[in-house]
Amino acid sequence: MNSTTKENKETIRPVFPFTAIVGQEEMKLALILNVIDPKIGGVMIMGDRGTGKSTTIRAIADLLPKIEVVKDDLFNSHPMDVDLMSDENKKTLQDGVALTTSYINVPMVDLPLGATEDRVCGTIDIEKALTEGIKTFEPGLLAKANRGILYVDEVNLLDDHLVDILLDSAASGWNTVEREGISVRHPARFVLVGSGNPEEGELRPQLLDRFGMHAEIRTVKDPELRVKIVEQRTNFDQNPRRCIEDCQKTQNDLKEKIAEAQLLLSNITIDYDLRIKISQVCGELDVDGLRGDIVTNRAAKAYAAFNGQQNVKSSDIGKVITLCLRHRLRKDPLEAMDSGEKVQKVFNKIFEEEN
Repeated sequence: MNSTTKENKETIRPVFPFTAIVGQEEMKLALILNVIDPKIGGVMIMGDRGTGKSTTIRAIADLLPKIEVVKDDLFNSHPMDVDLMSDENKKTLQDGVALTTSYINVPMVDLPLGATEDRVCGTIDIEKALTEGIKTFEPGLLAKANRGILYVDEVNLLDDHLVDILLDSAASGWNTVEREGISVRHPARFVLVGSGNPEEGELRPQLLDRFGMHAEIRTVKDPELRVKIVEQRTNFDQNPRRCIEDCQKTQNDLKEKIAEAQLLLSNITIDYDLRIKISQVCGELDVDGLRGDIVTNRAAKAYAAFNGQQNVKSSDIGKVITLCLRHRLRKDPLEAMDSGEKVQKVFNKIFEEEN
């Protein structure tokens, strides 16, 4: 039955395999690390048109193992973890009633550009609440995205107020809706992924700072690589089933590697002197606040887990620090150096001082 369901899924909506995507290593790494540790805080992907941003983001969801949820629950509640469970299920559990569970694919929710606050957060039926005394909540996109991925294309064109709501929910793991003195809250722990084209405008710095990582995507210039990308896409468009089958082994291997990294993550350690150096880099780059330090520590641990290590090495930090800090630097119109290069230069200087 499972294989039939899978076949149907592929027939209805074939997804370009993640491992078949050529190049764009920075974006792929940022997505994998956020999937291993959602507490990194999401990723903002900025780049030229037609560079495979949306394709890559939609492909990552297919790599994730199914999750156990409370059956027919509107919020994909976890059957045991109270932080990922709705208040109703929590009460049921406290009353000693067993919860029926089922397995679902990791939710991948697209947020349309014209979405309203009610569509995002959900609504409370005030009339029913006042006349019948029943709290009726119509869940929004944040409820559907709990324990999954919420993707916002052209996030730089989205209303700042909505971006704020998304970032608040992603950071706290909860969404609270209040109308006329009636309040409903539900878990909303998700990986927030935004993408956009810098030509269409930048996000405000205080909103940009709240994304854990920032990946920059540029159009591939190498003609051989461009031909390879075109061939991959043409093969997929002509025969999606064949392309998916060809990539099945590499997809399964990566899926297994991610699942192992998720289990290993809590045991990863990062030495005190490496943490000091991370904070030195942040200090020298004049990064406001401590988000940069926190995210770099988390990302380095996730990268070490992905490579099956127990301890974080300097090279692990070097791989992730640009992703974590480049969008937190103050813009200097007279600065000729790219912000990513600046981060790497300061990293090399501080980490090589004692080597």
